[in-house]
Amino acid sequence: MEYDVCIVGAGPAGLSAAIRLKQRCSEEGKDLSVCVVEKGAEVGAHILSGNVLEPRALDELLPDWRTQGAPLTTAATDDRLYLLTEKRALRLPTPPQMRNKGNFVVSLSKLVRWLGAKAEEAGVEVLPGFAAAELLTTRAGAVAGVATGDVGLAKDGSRKDTFASGVELRARATLLAEGCRGSLSEEAMRRFGLRDNTDPQTYALGLKEVWEVRPEVHVPGQVLHTVGYPLDHSVYGGSFLYHMSDNRIALGLVVALDYRDPYLNPFQEFQRWKAHPRIRRLLEGGTCVQYGARTLNEGGLQSIPQLAFPGGALIGCGAGFLNVPKIKGTHTAMKSGMLAADAAFDALTSGAAAAGMPADLAAYEPALRESWVGEELEKVRNIRPGFRFGLYPGLAHAAVDTYLLRGRAPWTLRQRHADHEALRPAAEFAPRSYPAPDNEVTFGMADSLFRSGTNHGHDEPAHLRLLNPGVPSVINLPVYAGPESRYCPAGVYEYVAGEVGGERLQINAQNCLHCKACDVKDPLQNIRWTVPEGGGGPAYNVM
Repeated sequence: MEYDVCIVGAGPAGLSAAIRLKQRCSEEGKDLSVCVVEKGAEVGAHILSGNVLEPRALDELLPDWRTQGAPLTTAATDDRLYLLTEKRALRLPTPPQMRNKGNFVVSLSKLVRWLGAKAEEAGVEVLPGFAAAELLTTRAGAVAGVATGDVGLAKDGSRKDTFASGVELRARATLLAEGCRGSLSEEAMRRFGLRDNTDPQTYALGLKEVWEVRPEVHVPGQVLHTVGYPLDHSVYGGSFLYHMSDNRIALGLVVALDYRDPYLNPFQEFQRWKAHPRIRRLLEGGTCVQYGARTLNEGGLQSIPQLAFPGGALIGCGAGFLNVPKIKGTHTAMKSGMLAADAAFDALTSGAAAAGMPADLAAYEPALRESWVGEELEKVRNIRPGFRFGLYPGLAHAAVDTYLLRGRAPWTLRQRHADHEALRPAAEFAPRSYPAPDNEVTFGMADSLFRSGTNHGHDEPAHLRLLNPGVPSVINLPVYAGPESRYCPAGVYEYVAGEVGGERLQINAQNCLHCKACDVKDPLQNIRWTVPEGGGGPAYNVM
């Protein structure tokens, strides 16, 4: 199948790019064919974000969204920031970046479904249930589209009766909008050296639930964040609790993946946070509706790779435009998609464009860095790196950078090491014990995973691959106490008795939430996350 533009990922960035391309076609009397391929069973099924949306990019993309039924109905009304100790909550001043006047508490999965419908109305072919598994290239090495994975393969690689070969989606411009740590985005970075002159990216794991709570504790539009407990002062992270509509709240814990202690378990830390008196009183008597997890980019400006490559570009969270102090990345992701769409449209419709040849999207990166996205990320570039010295020094540095220097420091703090390099041997730490779940506010892994709707075929090849199958038993388990059994928020990895003694790593790929934490945190980078059959994975509808 041939298109002018192929977009991988029906998230905010990918759908914004698709809509913008069709807008340009309408404005200038051109006709470009555009497709969006999405690995989720439906648009929005894999979208998770603790989201208070800044509508700046949406205002630019669809100025009439308020009259078009966009699911932005709960305006942010009240901002609160707390420092938690084990039993108490001390209210702190809310920094200017975290003030949300004019923003909206949203379900991003719902917003993405709405954007998907708008893209289809504009003439975009949106193809859910198709997992892009391979970059197609020309003889000269330029990207020329993607191929979807084969379906109907058994776990041993044999063909079942339902087998169907993947499809080649050939395109003159390919925009990779896979989200954080996308497999094709990572391949493009390696193949074209897009990270050669940048700091390593740093990541965090976000765990999220949506609850229906008692009406008397529900405050529509209230936005609450915490720092401190349950994380120790050496671990960067914090929580969010956003009051949505219909007596629902979205809440979660974000744990930076540059932590050192292999015994730390983010899922269990999330349960501890929910049990804090300040949080527990909101949840008691309520019902947990949905659970999920996702990694997010935290490196900021210093870690953004080169964005354009021959035949395509990186957009959205695959490149890393999250504004960490603001705790927002949807508006910047959408704007990146719009700017890449403009570059693609201009390249494909210019008189100099060679018929059938891959597009040159070199104009996209300078346009983004000169836009309000570049300006926004420039001002906050030093805040996240400042927390490598610990919580209180990080807070003090952030205050100086924000209030005194106003984001104009004459220096830039660097990110020197990848997250997996921070993990230390287990012998340097004591094992952690976590309380049993009470099944009222705190839950076990199996119950939480059930609420995610995650499903993969049991008889299909595992999409989580070990580059060297011997490494877990020889290094990960004896040196690091098997950290993958703790940092995974879905119970994918567990050590079981081996056939000839000892323990071996068992991969329960059917549990995978597609969070990518294993791809980030494995100490020897021995785990490679690839796409499963299209349609597999979580089934989020309110996240």
